[in-house]
Amino acid sequence: MLHLALALAVFLILHLIPVIPGMRDRMIERLGRPGYIALHSVLSTLTLIWLILATLWAPVVVLWPMAGWQAWVTIGLMPVALFLLVAGLISPNPLSLSLRPGATDTRSGIARITRHPVFWGALLWALSHIPPNGDLRSVLLFGSMAALAAAGFALGDRRARRKLGARWDALAATSSVIPFLAMAQGRTRLRIDLPMVIAALLAAGLSAWLLHGGHAALFGVDPLTSTGF
Repeated sequence: MLHLALALAVFLILHLIPVIPGMRDRMIERLGRPGYIALHSVLSTLTLIWLILATLWAPVVVLWPMAGWQAWVTIGLMPVALFLLVAGLISPNPLSLSLRPGATDTRSGIARITRHPVFWGALLWALSHIPPNGDLRSVLLFGSMAALAAAGFALGDRRARRKLGARWDALAATSSVIPFLAMAQGRTRLRIDLPMVIAALLAAGLSAWLLHGGHAALFGVDPLTSTGF
């Protein structure tokens, strides 16, 4: 467990350092944007592999017994998580994590639903894997991932506010952290755009593949078999 705790600590620190005010900008200034992205990507991948191996090597301490309904929680939430992750990454969004951060507004469909779709997707992915994995090592792993994703809401807002300056108030007014809240308050309207359609198709295809052998091939666990169905 000490090995797992160390791997978790290093993984979390690596992902929290860039959100320290000015730290990311100084690293980009020193390494250049391509160098910073490359270094962070390599370190993230290596620490993630270390974390997975440390989890597999840790002793199994059962916290609650397995039941078929627990796997249905994961099966039900994962398509939503995958949709949010993909839609968030491929949609323009100046307010949060995106592969297209240079956008100047939040007219993209997914940003109208929530301004932090990637963090919501990661949070649902982590939380959905806790019920069917009732052992201490899994709870530590997925619980830490969930905490990191949840921290992204506040940290993402702080970073966007600092980056956007005077534009923050106008852009943030058309979105919300809580999904659909801005729509319920009449501050924006639902809009289905191409990135959302692509994300829905990819999420459906990936979910089907994971359920029909993909998850078992990658992680040695068949979700459908776990349900007892």
